[in-house]
Amino acid sequence: MLNKKWQAGLLVGTLLLGLLSGCGGAKEQTAQGESGQEGNKINLRLYTYGTEEAYNWKETLAAYEAKTPGVTIELVQLSEKGDTQEAFKKLDLEAASSAQMDILMFSDPAGYAQRVALGMAEPLDEYIAKDGFSVEEDYKVDTRLDGKVYALPGKFNPWYVLLNKDHLKEAGLAVPTDWTWDDYADYAKKLTQGEGSAKRYGTYFHGPQGGGWLEFLKLKMANQPQDTDFLKADGTSNLDNPTFRETLELRVRMEKEDQSSVPYTDMISQKLNYRTQFFNQSASMITIGSWMNTEIGGTDKVPLEFEVAVAPFPKNKEGDPTGLTPVTTDYVAVAAKSKHKEEAYKFVRWYTTEGQVVQGKNIPAWQGVKSEQVEKIIDTILAGTKSPEKVDKKSLIDTLVASKASAIVPPAPYQAEVYEAINEEYEKLILGNQDIDQTIRNSQERVNKIIESNQK
Repeated sequence: MLNKKWQAGLLVGTLLLGLLSGCGGAKEQTAQGESGQEGNKINLRLYTYGTEEAYNWKETLAAYEAKTPGVTIELVQLSEKGDTQEAFKKLDLEAASSAQMDILMFSDPAGYAQRVALGMAEPLDEYIAKDGFSVEEDYKVDTRLDGKVYALPGKFNPWYVLLNKDHLKEAGLAVPTDWTWDDYADYAKKLTQGEGSAKRYGTYFHGPQGGGWLEFLKLKMANQPQDTDFLKADGTSNLDNPTFRETLELRVRMEKEDQSSVPYTDMISQKLNYRTQFFNQSASMITIGSWMNTEIGGTDKVPLEFEVAVAPFPKNKEGDPTGLTPVTTDYVAVAAKSKHKEEAYKFVRWYTTEGQVVQGKNIPAWQGVKSEQVEKIIDTILAGTKSPEKVDKKSLIDTLVASKASAIVPPAPYQAEVYEAINEEYEKLILGNQDIDQTIRNSQERVNKIIESNQK
């Protein structure tokens, strides 16, 4: 069961937020009123961090409304720039207010688990049983928490590596199709050029930072079949896993010895972004999630002025299976406070299946989309970019087809605390204030204390 002490603490915080929002922070209700119903028409409010550019909301929601007469979907945009941290803050304020909420989207496992612990999402097991399907068979991502399903997965975004193909040609390097982290480090070293302010780095790692983007401290953990996170499935620490040490060693080696990755201090002090680092050619490679498919050919804001290729997430050693990679998804849930839960569930089920195809912006987590359909989806996605002809489409498709999710570790409700602690210890390491042994020891001690305090 989700920890009661932790849940109670968050509930108190939510109530305090509710008092604050009651002093002028809450949104005005829609014309339909709190119930979201006017006559025989039902209006459902969908809370999302997804932008129109990345999610094609107008066409997607119009398709559902045409299919389901009498139901309208009202989009509540939580961040104009798709900033998930900003969106979570606004979502929590809305949840603490009297605002009507029907459908919620969460961007990561930890954020999903935390808000389930707060009681924000309705269990969907009864609806799923009535529909006669299982999440494990119908979707590529299992969203269970404590044995219950609180959300269905939308997109299927495996992580991959984007490469500046022009820079590869200059260095005499081929587009990788099966490589290791040692190969990655070697590529980064060969791609690094120049000095000082004119220096071009071989790669850029966009994390960790502020307890987020911890994927960049799991580089050698995340491509394993099991135990791919800092916590194991049973809730115990996984920091004694040798791949955690190996990831720290890789990061230190590339930044301090090879000097082939953008310094952590630059990332933090200059508030660097992975998009601009790659598209303005300050870094030749970035390891990132395939949500970038919608931007890979360049956009109005960030144009593509070179040829780009895609490579699979590197593996640890030659004999390891190719394609195992971290996978991100949208967790699409029914709000517990919704007065139209069944209608909201029907939208969630449609959106995470047929709706993903209509949306045409991502590879769906739905198993109903076959691998042979990937090319058509990719063509649709690339057509929405400014320079699709500059994308090595074959390398993109080959990488996506080969990608497969490692066993996903169900997130603990206190996972954000774990991430923050490890982030802080990594900063001490990369800033030269402690060595790798001390970093692992301190991280282990802090994580064990967090686990113990949440089990009382």
